Amino acid sequence: MIETYFKNKKICITGGAGFIGSAIARRLARIANVKVVDSMTPQYGGNLKNLDSIKHLIDIQIGDVRKKNITEKFVKNVDYIFNMAGQTSHMDSMSDPYTDLEINAYAQLSILEAVKKFNPNVKIIFASTRQLYGKPDYLPVDEKHPVRPVDINGINKNAGEQFHLLYHNVYGIKTSVLRLTNTYGPGMRIKDARQTFVGLWIKNIIQNDTFEVWGGNQMRDFNYVEDVVDAFLAAAISKDSEGEIFNLGSSEIINLKDLANKLIEINGYGNFLEMNFPEDRKKIDIGDYYSNFSKISNSLGWSPSTNLNKGLQKTLEYYKSDGEYYFD
Repeated sequence: MIETYFKNKKICITGGAGFIGSAIARRLARIANVKVVDSMTPQYGGNLKNLDSIKHLIDIQIGDVRKKNITEKFVKNVDYIFNMAGQTSHMDSMSDPYTDLEINAYAQLSILEAVKKFNPNVKIIFASTRQLYGKPDYLPVDEKHPVRPVDINGINKNAGEQFHLLYHNVYGIKTSVLRLTNTYGPGMRIKDARQTFVGLWIKNIIQNDTFEVWGGNQMRDFNYVEDVVDAFLAAAISKDSEGEIFNLGSSEIINLKDLANKLIEINGYGNFLEMNFPEDRKKIDIGDYYSNFSKISNSLGWSPSTNLNKGLQKTLEYYKSDGEYYFD
């Protein structure tokens, strides 16, 4: 098992109470010495419920990676940093671009400066996004595709990942970048669409409220959260990942209308309303997207193992049981 590589290692996870960060923490908590750092800013993804099952096993620190004294403290004396801290809402980035800049660009530079000064031998795996590709020229999108972000979030996430690559190339810091596609599963934010539209769909479908599907014919790929954790762990332990960018993705391609119908079928009830994109969202919409993830498959041996039906079923079951901690 890949987790055995981390036995007794010292791990820091930024954004560690969030969706993917907490999933990494749960995977490693009984094997490694895990410290999570999260600002717990209400409009972002941090939720201490995500850490309930392991809170007695890990060190939880409430702190904002935008603050220099916080970054300097948490990078010291660790073997791996899973750098998951970020602002993910595309619309928030357009209405509040300065906060997005602080979190997705400035804070990343601050982390890397602290690493250079206090722990230059650490391995950092940075969570980036497929959003920075913009509207695809071709499908599936590989890592050679032009980077043309359509929103502030994509621009700032691109800056964050370029800082990680620069610090590898110039200072020899061991960094790796994973460009995530649509990740879903237990622990994601579902009270709104700031993290993923699928989360809001799931909230509405469980509560038997009609949910909206915008651009129902658009094609997407999805990754279940535990498969994404596998990718981060694989990147952490491999020297072949250093200084590299990898797409995550899936060979299961589905349009949004079919995805909505699949959710309803698995859940047993639900209704949706197909709508056109609102004008403000239409301006930054990327159209069809799905990834070519052959690079990470060939280099690190990663491919998703959870099919969409099974992943959606697990996700629905989780929120039917624990939704009260996520609905409001």
